[in-house]
Amino acid sequence: MLGATSTAAERRLALRKGLAGDQILRFPGAINPLTAQLIEQLGFDGVYISGGAFSAAMGVPDIGLTTLSEVTEHGQQISRVTNLPSFIDADTGFGEPMNVARTIQLLEDAGLSACHLEDQVNPKRCGHLDGKDVVSIEEMTKRIRAAVQGRRDENFVISARTDSRAGEGLPAAIDRAKAYADAGADLIFPEAMKDLGEFEAFAEALDVPILANMTEFGKSELFTASQLQDAGVQMVIYPVTTLRLAMGAIEAGLTQIRDEGTQAGVVDKMQTRARLYEVLDYESYNSFDSDVFNFTL
Repeated sequence: MLGATSTAAERRLALRKGLAGDQILRFPGAINPLTAQLIEQLGFDGVYISGGAFSAAMGVPDIGLTTLSEVTEHGQQISRVTNLPSFIDADTGFGEPMNVARTIQLLEDAGLSACHLEDQVNPKRCGHLDGKDVVSIEEMTKRIRAAVQGRRDENFVISARTDSRAGEGLPAAIDRAKAYADAGADLIFPEAMKDLGEFEAFAEALDVPILANMTEFGKSELFTASQLQDAGVQMVIYPVTTLRLAMGAIEAGLTQIRDEGTQAGVVDKMQTRARLYEVLDYESYNSFDSDVFNFTL
C-alpha cells in the first residue's frame, strides 16, 4: 500500500546480487506504475522502463525528443510503487559528460536501480532500425567514466549499450564492449544481435554480465530465457511488449465501438474491476483508516 516498502538502496543491492547469481533476470517493460505493480505480483525479477515505450506514449518517435526531467519523473513514478529493481533507459545521457553525471544523480534520487547509456550519436534512433551512427570509443568511454564518477551509490548499476554491431561488425562491437567495461560499465547491452552465437561471443569475451533485448519486430529472434541463459546472458528485457499488447487491445476495442456502437463484444477481454482492485490492493487502503477510507468493496 502507498508504494514500495523497500528502500532504493535495498533494491539496488538486490539487483547487484541478482547479476552475480546463476539465474537469468527477467525485466518486462513497465509503461506506467500500474504495470510495474502487476509485473511484481506475477513474480518477475525487475521492471524495465523503456525510452521507446515512453516516447511513444508521449506521442513522439524514439529519436531523443524526451527530456531528462520527463524521463526522471516517469522513472520515479514507477520506481515508487514497486519493490523490484527498476532499470531505466537513459539514452545517450542527455548531454556532455558532466550532464551524464547529473543524469545519474537524478536517477538515483528518483529511486531507480540501474540505467543504460548508449553509444549512438544524437539524434539517436531505435536500436533495431538501420542507418544508426555511433560515436567514437573515446567519446563513449567519457560518458561511462562520467556516469561512474557521478554515481553516489556504488550499487547503482551502470550499463553500456553498444549499437555498433550493425555498422561495424561483431568483432568491433566486442572490442567496444571491452573498452566500456574497462571504463567502469557494470553490465554490457549489445543491441540487435543476430543469433545466440553472437550473445555467446560477448559473454565469453567479457568479465561483466550481458543483457539481451528481446523486442518484437526487431533484428533478434525471440529467444527464450533458458536459451539466453545457456548462451551466457544474465539479464533479459522485454522493453515494449506491454505497450504493444495494450495498444493492440485498445485499437481492437475502439474499432468495435466505432463499428458496432458498443464495447459489449470485447468485455470478456478486459481486466475486470475486481482484478484491478486486487492489483491496486484496495483492501489495504480500506483497512488503513476506516475513518478516512470508508468505501466498501
